[in-house]
Amino acid sequence: MNEESKTVQILGRVSSIMSILMYVSYIPQIMSNLNGQYGNPIQPLVAMINCIFWTCYGILKKERDWPIIFANVPGIFLGAITFFTALH
Repeated sequence: MNEESKTVQILGRVSSIMSILMYVSYIPQIMSNLNGQYGNPIQPLVAMINCIFWTCYGILKKERDWPIIFANVPGIFLGAITFFTALH
């Protein structure tokens, strides 16, 4: 594996971890929503839709793009949970 490939692989892994952490940060908002302090549902809805598209892209590529898939699947579920709990 050449130096450029290693760099791209590391960047993909770090980016996937950061993306997952971004969606895990919805958990406090979900808890607030469940406690009656509702947040705006638009942002998590758009994030969920975005993650659906990126996940489909990663799956449908000729060679599956696993970092994109792993990074966006949590966003689908956590975005959906945040959206639905923000509705009041």
